[in-house]
Amino acid sequence: MSAIRRKPRAYHPDRVRDALLAQVEFVRLAAHELPEANLTRPTGLAGWDVGLLLAHIAQQIDALPRLLARPAPEASGPATDLDRWTVTVGDLAEASDADTREAAARQPDHRAAIDSAAEELDAVVETGVRDDLLIPHSFGAMRALDFSVTRVVELVVHSDDLARAGVAVRLDRQALAITVRVLADALAAKAPGASTELRVPPFVAVQCVAGPRHTRGTPPNVVEGDPITWLRLATGRIGWSEAMAGGRLRASGGRAEALAAELPVLG
Repeated sequence: MSAIRRKPRAYHPDRVRDALLAQVEFVRLAAHELPEANLTRPTGLAGWDVGLLLAHIAQQIDALPRLLARPAPEASGPATDLDRWTVTVGDLAEASDADTREAAARQPDHRAAIDSAAEELDAVVETGVRDDLLIPHSFGAMRALDFSVTRVVELVVHSDDLARAGVAVRLDRQALAITVRVLADALAAKAPGASTELRVPPFVAVQCVAGPRHTRGTPPNVVEGDPITWLRLATGRIGWSEAMAGGRLRASGGRAEALAAELPVLG
């Protein structure tokens, strides 16, 4: 790892709570307005139609209430942080797929599942944004506030998946900002350095990728894109070439494309 150390980004509990609840409500409204025939539309996620994606979203909403109901883990070491969650959560993909299919078979009314999960979340969300409470996670103990941030990320990423499948679902601005920052910070942790600056205006700019470090002015290597393009690039929904070809991503400097080798960052 590079000697350059980043101070972990702080997320205000009230903003995380509001972003989470807002995005849940946008998903819930979109699910209720969705024609029944559209549930079988493909989503771009292998083997998942819109109905199965909604079942998965219901599980992501309900994850916080489920984990808060379990015994708190002992504080026997550093908690799993957001960077680690982001780059390793993909390890749970196979188990998540199986769980989603089981949940969909158990409760085929995905709208009702989302409504129920939203009610459960609303009842515990204030506890869920505490930064002094640890909850159990597959990767080890995690701060409740950090886990709630991951729920925002999951909801924003999958809301965009729904949008790409033709579902009219809004993205809360604060929820999008949190997600963009989490993904950018994870890139900086995965590819530490200061030779390249990633800019996603108006939400974040981070330095990353090993190499010569600039000290003033505009860095020689810059990658810049809009929030949705960065979201899709960081999660593997689109590739570097596609983003560049569409003009949604701009890169300058000899080392900027080294950043492409570190994508996606959401494991």
